[in-house]
Amino acid sequence: MQDAEELRAWLILLRAPTLGSVGVRALLAQAGSAQAACSDIRRWRQIAKLESIAVDWIERPDADRIKADLAWLAQSGHRLLTCDEADFPPQLETIASPPAALFVAGDSAILLAPQIAIVGARSATAQGKATARDFASTLSRAGFVVTSGMADGIDGAAHAGALQANAATIAVVGTGPDLVYPRKHRDLARSISEHGAIVSEFPLGVEGKPDHFPRRNRIIAGLALGTLVVEAGLQSGSLITARLAVESGREVFALPGSIHNPLAKGCHRLIRDGARLVESSAEIIEALTPAAQALGADLRARLASTENSATPVTGWVGRMQDPDYAKLMVALGDAPAALDELLERTGLGASVVSSMLLLLELEGVVASAGNGRWQRIFASGA
Repeated sequence: MQDAEELRAWLILLRAPTLGSVGVRALLAQAGSAQAACSDIRRWRQIAKLESIAVDWIERPDADRIKADLAWLAQSGHRLLTCDEADFPPQLETIASPPAALFVAGDSAILLAPQIAIVGARSATAQGKATARDFASTLSRAGFVVTSGMADGIDGAAHAGALQANAATIAVVGTGPDLVYPRKHRDLARSISEHGAIVSEFPLGVEGKPDHFPRRNRIIAGLALGTLVVEAGLQSGSLITARLAVESGREVFALPGSIHNPLAKGCHRLIRDGARLVESSAEIIEALTPAAQALGADLRARLASTENSATPVTGWVGRMQDPDYAKLMVALGDAPAALDELLERTGLGASVVSSMLLLLELEGVVASAGNGRWQRIFASGA
């Protein structure tokens, strides 16, 4: 976690016009820190190929905007997660133009969990939305975090399905983290931030623009181990997410539909192009389980190396000394227990327990026993 001056420098860089994530990362690589880059920006100007408008902003930023950003970050559950921090999602480093930082409202730790992206048409059918909810609920109970874009239609239904399963869900948005688009999703956004996380690479107050949503889609595809497309027309933005998932080496799944349904045409095209045709959540779980296990192993290795260094990992170090985690381990007992049972035994909230279980699962300490139940296991290093 950055100190106050480093955090302020990060906010200045992220708001610098024309700089973008590539420019921020280039500056960081050369200067070593955001604060060093800002304090001597003209030294790094040529190396990072900065435009004059960016240099002028970095030297004379809008103090009121930065103050507002800092006030938002000072609120409980708000965080700026930067690419030089140990718990920045490693899966994002393999995508094209990875973000330099993410604004998070909610639990940033779940960004490290195994995720499934569920996307589709905004103008989805009632059947399509019901299918998205069902898949999201089942996949959530199997231990996957559902990630989507909080758009109308399939996205909103997927988030709702995860929440109905008392599970965490992640919304990657194309606006600043303080704005809700569409506005009708205010209640949904509140629930997501309370039981999961809202994530954005855009600073506060940034309105949604057409080019923001493809940029958002690359993060959705990059965070997830696989992407499920439920309904999509031939011009759907969901096809962009699917393409980005393929380019990032991720699995793409598509649900077939009636040849008379125009919202099935995008899915059929994906299937013709090599996406996996799926008819049940079990097929997705079977396909992604090896990747989820590999992610868990990689994160356990990172955790071990970080705990042996001087750099802490937010939300992980000292976890088992946390009384809530100790309480949860006792509550798990020796037999599989349902989430509701764990909530009753620990007295903790659903979002808290779900997040703790996900982290413990990544470490090989607990595992899903099916049907929404969890059990303790004794893996190497646990």
